Amino acid sequence: MSASRYAYLGPEGTFTEAALRSMPEAATRELAPMVSVPAALDAVRSGAAAAALVPIENSVEGGVTATLDELATGEPLMIYREVLLSISFALLVRPGTTLADIKTVTGHPVSQPQVRNWLAANLPDALWESAASNADGARLVQEGRYDAAFAGEFAASRYGLEPLVANIHDAQNAMTRFVLAGRPARPAARTGADKTSLVIWLGDDHPGALLELLQEFSARGVNLVRIESRPTGEGIGRYCFSVDCEGHISDRRVGSALMGLKRTCPKVRFLGSYPRAGATAEDMSPLRHGTSDEAFADAAEWLARCQDGRA
Repeated sequence: MSASRYAYLGPEGTFTEAALRSMPEAATRELAPMVSVPAALDAVRSGAAAAALVPIENSVEGGVTATLDELATGEPLMIYREVLLSISFALLVRPGTTLADIKTVTGHPVSQPQVRNWLAANLPDALWESAASNADGARLVQEGRYDAAFAGEFAASRYGLEPLVANIHDAQNAMTRFVLAGRPARPAARTGADKTSLVIWLGDDHPGALLELLQEFSARGVNLVRIESRPTGEGIGRYCFSVDCEGHISDRRVGSALMGLKRTCPKVRFLGSYPRAGATAEDMSPLRHGTSDEAFADAAEWLARCQDGRA
């Protein structure tokens, strides 16, 4: 395994690269751009990279399905940290291009909903075609395949382009969340401001099946911060659920919820417990009465006394 290499969704000039370079350890790593999310994660599985940074969620468009599906299938991987990046687009063009010249535009599919209103107002007749990434769209503009690309302004110089319009976004304060995934090992240390991710499969389709799953969290006071259904590929109506919750697997309430899911669901994939980006313990939801580690320990001690006739 290349312990010094981090893979990421490339090519050079993507928002993923910008997020990766915001991590202090990136300065001491070889950064390897990959053509797709599956390729980046497969580099970790094969040992060609120690870890991969990939986008997983956008505040406008929601989950990045390629990442959600890739983490749910294949050889298991684990998330060790997350990075948040503010997203603002620039319209990159070849030098001399004007708005009136633009007939075709490109960018990553996730970027389109973030600039849809701007496009309708400023380039209503332009034809949109998706690219593998925003930086790849910039490369295609450089090659003359398209007239303009939506990408980070920082990508312009890498591809010999100019930002015709900068700071484009339909939603203020748009953010993308990225995760650093590696091969399974001991989870990152508990910080008190943590997130746990997992994928859960239902045993069968019956009234209340999802409610039963959610009650494993609710009964223990575990707050969910994201839940999305994804098709399993086994037929219409067959879904698994990608879940993020507050807390660390070493927290008694979280560990107990995971054990409850393991008992009742045919398959649960643990994707890791890791620090919640930009959060402190004060930012976490208040613990409900009876859900602290101390409360779980007291209950276990009481049960032991009952079993021993000492209650």
